Amino acid sequence: MESLEPQEVLKFIGFVNNLKHSSRRGWSVLKIKNHESISSHMYGMAMMTFLLGENSKLDRLKCLQLSLVHDLAESIVGDIIPSDNIPEDKKHEMEDEAMKEITSTAGNAAGKLIYDLYKEYEAKETPEAKFVKDLDRFDMLYSATYYEKRDNKPEFLQEFFNSTEGKFNSPYIQKLVNILNDERKELGKSVETEVKNGKKEDNETKSQSIEIKAKE
Repeated sequence: MESLEPQEVLKFIGFVNNLKHSSRRGWSVLKIKNHESISSHMYGMAMMTFLLGENSKLDRLKCLQLSLVHDLAESIVGDIIPSDNIPEDKKHEMEDEAMKEITSTAGNAAGKLIYDLYKEYEAKETPEAKFVKDLDRFDMLYSATYYEKRDNKPEFLQEFFNSTEGKFNSPYIQKLVNILNDERKELGKSVETEVKNGKKEDNETKSQSIEIKAKE
């Protein structure tokens, strides 16, 4: 870092800092309260890479690095979502230009490393890039499950699960998704029971009220 111009370092840190205060727009448009930032999503993915076993054929450091840079372009272009109706090729072009601007502030070595990692993730050809894309999708689904439970709204975010169905490469990550779906089903049953009990209590209260009035 000492070899870099301080102003360039501050610019790079500024791009990273933007992500701490930028919401994931998929949650914003659905008015999910107190939802995650872009950087918290990236952090969640990065932490999951530590769980890769020593016998894994995947390069754990590479997976960690890919997780930390994969959405870095959003510090400039923002979190582009399907409802924005921006063509995929245009989206990639915008993000690529953003990455070039960001990495130009990181010095030659670090800048090249970050940009190359970004391109590897976007290509989705290496085992590590495919795995990290699975983590990207899984972290989204985990957050969706969390919000449904927190707000007591079963299946409110089903569209996110629909959008990832059949797209996971890792059997283990798919197993985790299956567990999330089981938990969501249990939430649905729990809420349904609460509603039924609530209606039963309301009916009992109404009956008692009618009896009291009749006695009067």
